[in-house]
Amino acid sequence: MPTVFFEAEAADPCPVAFGGDTADLVYFLSFAFSARYGAQHELTTLTLRLRGGDDKIDLTPLLTFADRNPEDPADERELQRAWQDAAPLAACCRQVVAALDRLDRADPHVRATLARYPALRDRIAELGRMAEWAAARGARVRITFEL
Repeated sequence: MPTVFFEAEAADPCPVAFGGDTADLVYFLSFAFSARYGAQHELTTLTLRLRGGDDKIDLTPLLTFADRNPEDPADERELQRAWQDAAPLAACCRQVVAALDRLDRADPHVRATLARYPALRDRIAELGRMAEWAAARGARVRITFEL
C-alpha cells in the first residue's frame, strides 16, 4: 500500500501522526509533481487549480519529497535534498486545506474528486500539524514515500 512518512530533525518524536491510510496523499503528491510533465488526471487538475485562480498556492513544500528506499546514488541525493524548513510546509498545508474546503463547497467537480479521495484533506491537515510542531522546535522535516 502506498504510504507517506514524515520525519523531523527534532530531539523528541512528533506527537502528531497520520490518522489513517496515506494512499490518497501519495496519489495527490505524485500527480501534483507530474503536472509539470503534462499528466492528465483529476488530481493533476486539482493541483493546477490550487496553483492558479484565486488561490495561487505555492505547492513547492508539498512537492519536496523523495522515495524512502533509494536504489542508487541519485536516489540517495534526492532523499537528502528532501529535507526542508517546516514552517513553509505548515503554511502550505493550511492554505491547501482552506482552498479545498472552499472549492468543495463551490465546485461540483472538486467535490466529486474529493469524494474519490476521501482521506486527502485530513492527511494534508495532519501533515500540516506535524510541520507546525516541527517548526515550533526549529526542526527541518522530510516527506518520503513507499509504493
